[in-house]
Amino acid sequence: MDILMDENGQGAAEYILLFGGVIVIAIAALIIYQNYFSGSPEFVDDDLGTVRTNVARERS
Repeated sequence: MDILMDENGQGAAEYILLFGGVIVIAIAALIIYQNYFSGSPEFVDDDLGTVRTNVARERS
């Protein structure tokens, strides 16, 4: 019955679940933003142009 009440491995299991969740989120972000990381300049150039236009509007 002592085996059922033993909680020594609980902390390690929680860390494994936490790191697993972080890894899943990181992989999902890489899949979503793969165009930015693959070097497709047409998407990046469009976004940079939009950001620069909005910043110029805010300054004036």
